[in-house]
Formats: sequence, structure tokens, C-alpha cells
Amino acid sequence: MLNLRKNLIMNITPTDFDDLFIIEPTVYEDSRGYFFESFHQKKFEDATGIKCEFVQDNQSRSLHGVIRGLHMQVPPMAQAKLVRVLRGEVLDVVVDLRKDKPTFGKSFSIHLSAENKQQLFIPRGFAHGIAVLSKEAEFFYKCDNYYSPENERGIIYNDASLNIDWKIDSEKRIISEKDQKNLDFFSFSSPF
Repeated sequence: MLNLRKNLIMNITPTDFDDLFIIEPTVYEDSRGYFFESFHQKKFEDATGIKCEFVQDNQSRSLHGVIRGLHMQVPPMAQAKLVRVLRGEVLDVVVDLRKDKPTFGKSFSIHLSAENKQQLFIPRGFAHGIAVLSKEAEFFYKCDNYYSPENERGIIYNDASLNIDWKIDSEKRIISEKDQKNLDFFSFSSPF
């Protein structure tokens, strides 16, 4: 029998954005299926130098063409997130709102899927959104702060200055009424 708990590791890859990391678990497969450690606090802290205690888990299910975002919470309820896909595939997009960083106002995107099992650690100070590329997707994320409606903000997903390619044809996009009312990037005064 395969000893799955021995030498569990995860590959943590930095991006060009400070404190934004791609996490890829080591997956152990055999005739029964697979096993992987989706998160390990100490290994994450040792590899990144970031101490982050998650206090809330969220999960959503969306159909093809749904774009959610760009969302964030502002201080004092800002959130870091660890995001992944349980079923299907999404384009995960973040925008750096940290005014003191060279990547301020720039976006980063990655394909996350149940198949590739990759995750993205998003530090506080980013707006976040997803576009569902598969027939449907189940999206899961951990947060290091509690949801606070009073501190929730949004930037419009199709902001011309951000020029994000959501990989969904415009006539097939499904956007909530709430997200259609988000501010453009230059109207949003970043508190980060």
C-alpha cells in the first residue's frame, strides 16, 4: 500500500507580483484514485515568508460564461485568498491595487482547473475575478478575514484601462447586475 503521508510537498512558484504565488500540489495517484495535500500552513510560511491564518471558506458554482468580479474588501476587512477549482475550469484574474508596488494597476491571469489542481495565493490589496471557461465550474477559496458587506468594493470587469481578456466572447458573458455597477479603475481610490 502506498504511504501517502510521507514526504508530502507542494511547489510554490512566485509571480512577477510581490506576494502573489502559484501553488501546485504533489499529487499521489494509484489504482484507487489520487490524494494531495491542498494546503500546509508551515510549508507555505517557510516557502513564502507570509503568515496567513484562514478563517472563512467559500464555494461557488457557476455556468459557462459567468464572470464574477472584480471584487475586493477594503481595510480594515481586507482579505488574502487562496483560490482553486474543484470542478471545471476558470480564468482567474487579479489586479494589483497596492499603490506602492511597481505592478500597481496591472493584471495577472491564470487558468485554474480541477485537472491541473493549481491554486493561487492572492495577498491583501488585490481585486479578484473569475471567468468560467468550462460548461460549469465549482470554485473554492479560503479567506484570512471575514466577509464584510460594508467593506466590499468592486472594479468593473471590462475596464478599458485594464484591458483584461476574459476569454469569453462578449455576447456570451453573464454578469450580475451588481457587478455591472462596479466603478472603473480610475474612479476607484485605492486604500492599499
